[in-house]
Amino acid sequence: MSHALETLQAEIARQRLEIRELESELAETNKGVLALYAELDQNALQLREAADLKSRFLSYMSHEFRTPLASITSVTDILIARMDGPLTSEQERQLKFVQGSVRELSEMVDDLLDLAKVEAGRISISPEWFDMVDLFAALRGMFRPIVGASAVSLIFEEPQQIPPIYTDDKKLAQILRNFISNALKFTIEGEVRVSASMSDNAMIEFAVTDTGIGIAADQIPALFSDFVQVDTRIQKRLRGSGLGLSLAKKFAELLRGKVAVESELGRGSRFSVLIPARYSLDAEQP
Repeated sequence: MSHALETLQAEIARQRLEIRELESELAETNKGVLALYAELDQNALQLREAADLKSRFLSYMSHEFRTPLASITSVTDILIARMDGPLTSEQERQLKFVQGSVRELSEMVDDLLDLAKVEAGRISISPEWFDMVDLFAALRGMFRPIVGASAVSLIFEEPQQIPPIYTDDKKLAQILRNFISNALKFTIEGEVRVSASMSDNAMIEFAVTDTGIGIAADQIPALFSDFVQVDTRIQKRLRGSGLGLSLAKKFAELLRGKVAVESELGRGSRFSVLIPARYSLDAEQP
């Protein structure tokens, strides 16, 4: 009996020792976890500060660029209108080149400013009721001067059985404008077709389809990332911020929608955006 009691006491002592060792290990683990959480919090703070600094820099830079660009635009408009005297054909050609370059740079500045606003959470959605016919008419008028000087046809399909839409028409127009601009840029001949159709669950799909050069499959996954441009011989001759598709994706998400792309190298592309026919703050973002 005495031997059994001693054995039991020895076992209890051994278990108590193991428990103390386990408690010590747990305490050390907790210290490590707390230190890791503190480091993660510090890293998160640094990331937020870096993101805020980048947004403020982009916003400041964009605003500072606008004044000289506006001045250059005004001066070139005055000279081309011959308000200060006649121009030779070569002078007019050079001024129009300056005018086009300023327009491209202004678009880049606008894209950078929009990116800064989105990342800083300062983009607001202002939904209102509007008809598809009015949206397509505005886009058609916007691109008429560009299409008139090219061999590409820009076709807006007549919307069929689409009721009035309740969303931010300016954000939607900017998405489609970016899609159409890209399609025209990479289509040498043929057509760019813009369409809209009702989808399931009160969703509307807007699509821009072109007969352009298409996109390689390995380049498609990164298309909607910031500052990404398709690596083609045409792209090398054209300038751009690489932000158009990225902003289209961000605006689509703000409208509770999503973007998609289908493309085949040498056969054209189809960019689309799917949004609710009626914007709601309560709707889940995709």
